[in-house]
Amino acid sequence: MSEKTKPYTLITGASKGIGKSIAYELAKQGYPLLLIARSEEELKALSDDLQTEYAISTAILAIDLSINDASQRVSDWIKVNNYPVGILINNAGYGVWGDFSRSSLTDQLGMMQLNMNVVVELSHLLIPILSQEKQAYILNISSTAAYQAVPTLAVYSAAKAFVLSFTRALRFELSQTSISVTCFSPGPVDTGFAARAGLTALNKMAEKFNMQPNEVAKMAVKAMFSKKSEVIPGLTNIISVYANRILPKAFIEKTAAGIYKI
Repeated sequence: MSEKTKPYTLITGASKGIGKSIAYELAKQGYPLLLIARSEEELKALSDDLQTEYAISTAILAIDLSINDASQRVSDWIKVNNYPVGILINNAGYGVWGDFSRSSLTDQLGMMQLNMNVVVELSHLLIPILSQEKQAYILNISSTAAYQAVPTLAVYSAAKAFVLSFTRALRFELSQTSISVTCFSPGPVDTGFAARAGLTALNKMAEKFNMQPNEVAKMAVKAMFSKKSEVIPGLTNIISVYANRILPKAFIEKTAAGIYKI
């Protein structure tokens, strides 16, 4: 399939981490890309590199998705430029670490807006566009934190649980359409997440389980194109999620609190 016959993929949070690695993975496969993140400089550098290395079409939009009308502005940008979007990857997100009662409410609400509302908004706004393709995909990036409560990451884990539940329901609703919906839930990945979350005290037990963003991206893209409903990458992460189902919640939460202790 030539690039001309392939629809655009829209990736949020494309300038760093998993989103950036997914951009490279799809570029290798010849997909034109719409790259969205806050940093115009980083997006421009990524766009230039992808065009040079893979000869694909790219367009960038530097925008803070946590502002209230950001999703509508993204949708308007797509329509004005008549981009045929066939893949939506809701990857943008961050965590706020610390005791909830001592953390900034503004920061927590901003995280909820990006991690939950934007996923809902972009999905709703882009489904009519995706539906125009013979085969389309939505890939929502959640986390293994979605499967348990995580003290000191209380709102983050709850937000990712929302993404997981929303994706499951949306997949069912769209099952008779051309749109396949996948939830991908990685565990710790070697990205800038810990620094952004303020996890300066992240201990070595958590760090040693980090996966690399490139390998995670490959697994995410494969899961999406395979039309998987829900994928957890890595045997350790799969075992961890399974343990959450059979072990007492109090034990799981105490263990999680020990990993992400203040």
